[in-house]
Amino acid sequence: MIERNNILSYLDDQAPFLISIATDIWEHPQPGFKETYAATLIGDTLHNAGFRLTTAVAGIATALVAEWGSGAPVIGILGEYDALPGLSQKVIAQKEPIEPGAPGHACGHNLLGVAGMGAALALRRFMEDHGIEGTVRYFGCPAEESLMGKVFMARENVFAGLDAALTWHPMCVNTLWAASSAALNSFKLSFHGRSAHAGSSPDAGRSALDAVMLTDVGVNYLREHITSDARIHCVVTYGGEAPNIVPAYAQSFYYVRAPKRSQVEQIYERVLNVARGAALMTDTTLEVELVTACHEFLPNDVIQRLLLNNMKEVGPPSFDDDDVAFAQQLQATLPDGMVEDALRCYGRSSEEMGGPLCRTVLDAVGTLSRGEVQPVSTDVGDVSQIVPTAQLTACCMPLGVPLHSWQAVASCGSPIGFKAMLFVSKALALTVFDLLQNPDLVQSARQEFLTATGEKEYECPIPPELKPPTS
Repeated sequence: MIERNNILSYLDDQAPFLISIATDIWEHPQPGFKETYAATLIGDTLHNAGFRLTTAVAGIATALVAEWGSGAPVIGILGEYDALPGLSQKVIAQKEPIEPGAPGHACGHNLLGVAGMGAALALRRFMEDHGIEGTVRYFGCPAEESLMGKVFMARENVFAGLDAALTWHPMCVNTLWAASSAALNSFKLSFHGRSAHAGSSPDAGRSALDAVMLTDVGVNYLREHITSDARIHCVVTYGGEAPNIVPAYAQSFYYVRAPKRSQVEQIYERVLNVARGAALMTDTTLEVELVTACHEFLPNDVIQRLLLNNMKEVGPPSFDDDDVAFAQQLQATLPDGMVEDALRCYGRSSEEMGGPLCRTVLDAVGTLSRGEVQPVSTDVGDVSQIVPTAQLTACCMPLGVPLHSWQAVASCGSPIGFKAMLFVSKALALTVFDLLQNPDLVQSARQEFLTATGEKEYECPIPPELKPPTS
């Protein structure tokens, strides 16, 4: 117990430093594949602490691996640091961007990457002081928001050799992410036709926009004949210049999500058949561009139980009256019913949550519970198909505040987010400590993983010719 308390005490001592790093990243938000500020700051911090640092892994400038120790077991900690476009926001309870149109950390990734870094620093200190065998690897993973970073890294075997992986995500509640998530294909459909004067010679034209619209109609009919928990989303990215010109080019951008990778592949092919039919109907040609794809998340129950025990040992974030007041101010800006909807989703009362900020650690929460499937997607899913993986969530924002909102940016740049981050650092550090000390736990997690996957080797869902964006 003394050794475990030393880890917690170290992180308490490091709290001002970790908060300064998270604040610095929050103040310098950059979108996926452009996170040079955060990647450099975290990479340099770990390198200066003695970690062996590898940058530009998998051909991605902002991806990194920092390693400490040697031998088995090898435990990975996943970090993220990409921001979202157009969501710049001050730490105030009214919508006011720092810079209009600029990005903002509306998913709390300024906290996500630093919490894992803090855990890695604590473990390095403890392992060195006590001569503990084993290896800790911190993975700086870019572009989670576009569901690309970890998939490209997985394709290049960056996660090979791990015995377990741990991560987390900012949310409104302190619990396990014990549910699965949706597998996904992200792709663009470009149609090429022939322009003509829409008034005097429409017969000479072949409308690419007609093909886009007919595809959308066909997909609407398709929705009746796919599994009810699948999702198909679409936007039209280009539809033409003017009504009196038959559009020679048009494009739509689709997501297909479903609980299983195999379901996504089947639905994806059916959507492509609809698009091929639209091309035939309009006498246009079709070009398909796969943007990215990912697997569903496979939670490892052995590590999850260990993680939950350590979350309870650490205790939930300790929010004060100022935090609660700010949380209430943010909640007041939400549309009617959003807080109540969140409580229904989590299956808890406001009293059970602890008020506007979750002030307890909950065993299982609604749609995050084991056996459920979150309708969102994450590239953590691909890591979980390679190595036993567990993740938690922490209260970084008031109940009802959605991710990807200006309210989330404000909360994740406030003491609310920083206190949750420190709670996570401690829970992650203790869990890695337990795995390093207990080979039986590592073996049990591995056996569960092999049973769940049927010992099937990981297959990357993106083809070799698909390259990470460079700009």
